[in-house]
Amino acid sequence: MRITYNAPFVLTYTLVCLVITSIDFLLLNNLVITQNFFTVYPFGTAPMSLTNPLAYWRLFSHALGHADFNHLLGNFTFILLLGPILEEKYGSDKLLWMSFLTAFITGILNASLFSSALLGASGIVFMMILLASFTNMRAGTIPLTFLLIAGLFLGKEIYNTMFVENNTSEFAHILGGISGAVFGYIFGIRPKETA
Repeated sequence: MRITYNAPFVLTYTLVCLVITSIDFLLLNNLVITQNFFTVYPFGTAPMSLTNPLAYWRLFSHALGHADFNHLLGNFTFILLLGPILEEKYGSDKLLWMSFLTAFITGILNASLFSSALLGASGIVFMMILLASFTNMRAGTIPLTFLLIAGLFLGKEIYNTMFVENNTSEFAHILGGISGAVFGYIFGIRPKETA
């Protein structure tokens, strides 16, 4: 028996995020790296000035930074659970691009529409949750699991947006879930089985 690097994108993504969080907390004892390189701020602020090259990097790199180890563990528990299954189904390259696009879309919309900062992989987590519910979708059908997951997770996030005061970006969760549903619909449909 030997250990295999079975999900290259998911494992590499996990390790990169772990290194970033570890450097910030174990070596620097603050969020200097995360705040300067892995956080999206509202457009118009100095870090997101269109003349600042780091502003463009932040639009997708925010999915690499985390506020602390609890934040990191909360996201990567799901990513390590769902990611290898999705990576096997869609391939490393396609899952990488789906994650990149989800991070970029959530980054650009958060910077455009909100006055709060954004960091973390939760948009990608919700993309994976909804994407996983499409794993056995056939042409002409909608999986009941997709409807239940969409209702439960997105409904909870919409409720939290309206009634719960916290430091969580429900917007990123909702947008990540929508991205996962779109990717699942585009890439996840298998042909109808013939009798």
